[in-house]
Amino acid sequence: MSKEENSERELIRQIVQGNRVAMKQFYDEYSGYLTAVCVRYIPNREDVKDLLQESFLKIFKAIHTFEYKGEGSLRAWSARIVVNESLRHLKTIEKMKLTSLPEDDIPDPADDWDADFDDIPTPVILEMIRTLPPGYRTVFNLYVFEQKSHKEIASLLHIAESSSASQLHRAKGILMKEIELYRLKQKHHERSMAR
Repeated sequence: MSKEENSERELIRQIVQGNRVAMKQFYDEYSGYLTAVCVRYIPNREDVKDLLQESFLKIFKAIHTFEYKGEGSLRAWSARIVVNESLRHLKTIEKMKLTSLPEDDIPDPADDWDADFDDIPTPVILEMIRTLPPGYRTVFNLYVFEQKSHKEIASLLHIAESSSASQLHRAKGILMKEIELYRLKQKHHERSMAR
C-alpha cells in the first residue's frame, strides 16, 4: 500500500469518526478541484459557493458509505456528488432549454471531436464551456468530462437520447466557432505587437 493510499484511508477513517481537523484537511485538499468541477456546470459564482457548501455537507454525511477502490477513488466519488448537486440545481433553477435536431441532423457518435487545442490555455477553454447555454453546457460536461453515454445523459436529465446528441452537437459547434474567433484575435494581437 502506497503512502498516499495509506494517508487517504486514514483521512477517511478520521472523517467518519467526526474529526474536524480531518474534515478541514479534506476541504483544503479537495476544494479547488471540486470548485472546478462545479464551475463547469454552474456559471453563477454565488450559486457555486452554495452548491459546494451543500456538497461538502453531503460528502461528510455519506463518507461512511464510501468504498475505497484505490488512489483517486475518493476524488472521483466526491466529484460525482458535486456533479449530482449541480444537476439538481440546474433542474430547479435554470429550466434547461433542451432542443432537438431532426433525426438526420444528429451526428454519428463516431464523428468525434479530434480538434487540437494545445495552443489555447485551459482557463480560456473552460470559460468558453461555462458560457454555453445551460442545456448545451450540461450535456457537453456530462459527455466529455464525466464520460457518460447519451443513454446515461438522457436518463439523468429526463430527455430523449436524440436530444442529448443534438445538445452535444450544437455545443461542439459553438465551441469550435469560439475557438476560431479566439485564434483570430490572437493572430491579430500578435501582428499588432510585431509592428
